[in-house]
Amino acid sequence: MVMFSGGGRGIGAATDQLFAKEGYAVYINYKSNSDSVNKLAQSIMADGGKCITVQANVSCEDEG
Repeated sequence: MVMFSGGGRGIGAATDQLFAKEGYAVYINYKSNSDSVNKLAQSIMADGGKCITVQANVSCEDEG
């Protein structure tokens, strides 16, 4: 199963961590804050979860 999420902070980060703990592979999309997303991804993987990050502005058709 795969969970698609936007956000590496706040509610988005908490949701990503919860789904990863439930066994979902997590896809985290972010627009610009790579530091928080990379820390979140490292945390998920350190706990045995699967995670990838993709930088894209989903409001732009060419990027999303």
